[in-house]
Amino acid sequence: MAQIKLTKNELRDQQHRLNQLQKYLPTLQLKKAMLQMEVNNAIYEIEGLTRAYRKEKKENETFQSLLTDPQALPVFDGTIVLEVEKRYENIAGAEIPYFEDVLFKEPNYALFDSPLWVDDALALLRSLVIAKEKIHVAEEKKAILEKELREVSIRVNLFEKVMIPRTQANIKKIRVFLGDQQLASVAQAKVAKNKIILRKQMQEEQETV
Repeated sequence: MAQIKLTKNELRDQQHRLNQLQKYLPTLQLKKAMLQMEVNNAIYEIEGLTRAYRKEKKENETFQSLLTDPQALPVFDGTIVLEVEKRYENIAGAEIPYFEDVLFKEPNYALFDSPLWVDDALALLRSLVIAKEKIHVAEEKKAILEKELREVSIRVNLFEKVMIPRTQANIKKIRVFLGDQQLASVAQAKVAKNKIILRKQMQEEQETV
């Protein structure tokens, strides 16, 4: 830690620094509260999406026995993910992803030569994949928000427990020193004044002798 100067200029600088810190701290605290709320929302979202995924998985179980059929190959081919489309929004300074859609590989099969259940199975499996990708995006969102929350929390703690108390202590130290200096100056002035008075009295006494 750099040694502070015990001067009036330094006192003014430290007071300005304290004002800036105290002015910026509420903004950081608000950002922390917003991020905490968004993290909680992401947790609830993941829980809801997980329930939806389990429901989709249960519905897919009706086709499990059919998926061993050689004619089910187009179904698996059609569930290959080419891209997960996402949009991004700025929340409290962080770019947060939101699920948009899933682009699948188009299956190559003859519609009229395939069993009727192939289309239904493909739709259900794709729905299951989409449900899973929604969870992945929500987890990505939660991870970004938690990282940003940790960083902001560190800054809030730094302001509250280190920077502001240290600046206040510096101001107090400078004020005490300047106050002591002022008292010393007043005392020196009194001593000098008393000396002048005493010298004047001695001169007057000598003149009357």
